[in-house]
Amino acid sequence: MSGYPRAIAPVDHVEPVPRRIRAKLGGRVVVDTLDAKYLWEFPPYPQYYVPLADVADGVLVDTGETEDHDRGKARVHTAGNGQARVYDDGVAAGLVRFDWAAMDSWFEEEEEVFVHPRNPYSRCDAIRSSRSVKVERDGKVLAESASTVIVFETGLPPRYYFPRLAVNFEHLTPSDTETACPYKGRTTGYWSVGPHPDLAWSYDFPTAPLLPIAGLIAFYNERVDFTIDGEPVPRPRTPFSD
Repeated sequence: MSGYPRAIAPVDHVEPVPRRIRAKLGGRVVVDTLDAKYLWEFPPYPQYYVPLADVADGVLVDTGETEDHDRGKARVHTAGNGQARVYDDGVAAGLVRFDWAAMDSWFEEEEEVFVHPRNPYSRCDAIRSSRSVKVERDGKVLAESASTVIVFETGLPPRYYFPRLAVNFEHLTPSDTETACPYKGRTTGYWSVGPHPDLAWSYDFPTAPLLPIAGLIAFYNERVDFTIDGEPVPRPRTPFSD
């Protein structure tokens, strides 16, 4: 058992999406629906399935191919930058599932969503903390502070975000890596430490709920050594481990 909660829903679990979902392609809105469904293809997060009637004409081009899934038979279409699958029966009957990258951008109401839909069973909270936190790698102190912001994201270990003045940048080398998160937005910086790539990152312009982390620096708990209130903390094992 891990030391942090997990968001678990069974495969093919379906829930209504209470938010307006839109997608843009080539500068225009080509998906606009109030009736999307969350469908879990595999844990831990769902995908959007949208009514066929809420997709703009001409976006879907039938390839003539079909695929059999537990959730029903799908007709494969090309769509934008990728593919989409239209279901005629099963739990997804009348719905379309787009490859995420097939569209240029996705929105929940007026806010852009990155990478994949947000899991309605997950939380991502940024909370200020006065714990004394030190980060080291290969004997070098990378950061130390008693004024961090902890991000508690369901399914992941807590992430400690440090003020920049508490980070020893002489040990960090900027990299060109960029990533995105459906809860936090797009990163604006990554840093490596010696031969260890991309150990730290920052969001200068996070999503509104995560504004407390703006401009702060976080490190992968899985790849560095943390000491919290004087006690060493074992590195957790996650998909982000070395």
